[in-house]
Amino acid sequence: MRAVLLDFDGTFLNSIELIMAAFRHTFTVHHGAPPPDSEWLAGIGTPLSVQLKGLAREGDDVDELLATYRDYNIEHHDRLAQPYAGMPEVVKELRARGTLLAIVTSKRRIGVARGLRPIGMMNDFDLWVCPEDVSNPKPHPEPVWAALKGLGVERDEAIFVGDSPHDIEAGNAAGVATAAVRWGPFDDAKVQSYNPTRWLESPADLLEFATA
Repeated sequence: MRAVLLDFDGTFLNSIELIMAAFRHTFTVHHGAPPPDSEWLAGIGTPLSVQLKGLAREGDDVDELLATYRDYNIEHHDRLAQPYAGMPEVVKELRARGTLLAIVTSKRRIGVARGLRPIGMMNDFDLWVCPEDVSNPKPHPEPVWAALKGLGVERDEAIFVGDSPHDIEAGNAAGVATAAVRWGPFDDAKVQSYNPTRWLESPADLLEFATA
């Protein structure tokens, strides 16, 4: 593989505790209590605005929900969100071997920067594809196609690595190999139902995709 495309939350960044805490806080503030965690977890990997609209009540101001969620996220981000153990080292090794690297995420560019800047990795990826960059976010294949175009690689030269069914669906639809990670928050059976090309047990497994 000439290129490895990585989802961000749940794949590179262990931000699930933060995401769930922000969700519970937002709906407690606006509704008095949050919906079941399972309803929010099912949407992880899609843009925040899409998730909030899906759970908003009639009369809700989605912009207010967004503001509450983002304020909580910013306040608690550095305490609750850190890269998965081994991921920074693996990314740096892939880069040293000449593998092209892209983040393909439903997280806004400002949020990706918030995760990478504290660990000094703002320049360790060749490309970021965020919701602002596409008309159709994951699970549509457009973000994956945008990454291929931006890196200048063909479909058979890249693998898309992610934790959620939305990642696998997008990668499969884009015509690239897909790898599902076992360190994310999703049940294996749920992800397997979307037919990933393969599974990764640990970040170090990514090194087998490195350019020799």
